[in-house]
Amino acid sequence: MRYDRQMILPEIGEEGQRKLKQAKVLIVGVGGLGSPIALYLAGAGVGCIGLVDDDVVSISNLQRQVLYSEKELGKPKAICAAKRLSALNSEITSQPYPTRLTEENAQEIISQYDIVVDGCDNFSTRYLINDICAKTGKVYVYGAICSFEGQVSVFHYGEEKKDYRDLYPDEEEMKRMPPPPKGVMGITPAVTGSIEATEVLKIICGFGEVLSGKLWTIDLRTLQSNKFSL
Repeated sequence: MRYDRQMILPEIGEEGQRKLKQAKVLIVGVGGLGSPIALYLAGAGVGCIGLVDDDVVSISNLQRQVLYSEKELGKPKAICAAKRLSALNSEITSQPYPTRLTEENAQEIISQYDIVVDGCDNFSTRYLINDICAKTGKVYVYGAICSFEGQVSVFHYGEEKKDYRDLYPDEEEMKRMPPPPKGVMGITPAVTGSIEATEVLKIICGFGEVLSGKLWTIDLRTLQSNKFSL
C-alpha cells in the first residue's frame, strides 16, 4: 500500500521498487537542497540513505530546510534528519554522519554507497565528491542554487561519463571566487533538490533520460528552464 501510487507506473512497477529497496544513496549536505532530496528518496523507499552534515539546526535554516523543526534548534542536522526519515518511513535505514566530508574520510564513506547526491554549498566539497566518485566508480548527482536559480547534472554515468571538472575545469580559480550571496528563496532548493531526487530515481529504476552530459538550469523569477550539453 505504501508504494502503490508509484508502483502502478510502468516505469517503476514491482521490479523498480525492488531496486529502490536495494539502493544505497549518500546525501552530502542536509540543508536546503538535502531536505527535499532526503524526504522524497525516503518516501520512495530507497533502502539505505546516508546523511553527511557537520552543522546544527539554526532558526535561519527553517525558512527552507523543511526536514527540521523549532524543537531541534542547536541539534546536529545529520542526527535530526535521520530521525525524521525514520519517522517518515520505518522500512528504510538512515545512516547519519555528523561530520564534514574531508579528504581523510570521503573515500571510506562514499565507497559504501551506489550514488552520491550533492546537497552542499561549496566548491571544495564538490571537487572532492567528484574525484572520489571517479576513483570509486560511483554516480554523482550534482545540484547547486543561488537566490532564484538552480542547476542539476549527473556525472560518472552512462557512456560519456562526464565529470564535474568538465563543467568547472579550473579548480583553483573556482576556489578563489568570493562566496555567492546568501539570499535565497526557500522554494529554490525545493525545486532543485526535487530534480536531483528525480534523477536518482531514474538512475536506480532505469527509466527516462538521465541528465548525464547535460546541465539543467531554471530561473524561478521567469520559470525559464534550459538544458545544455556539456
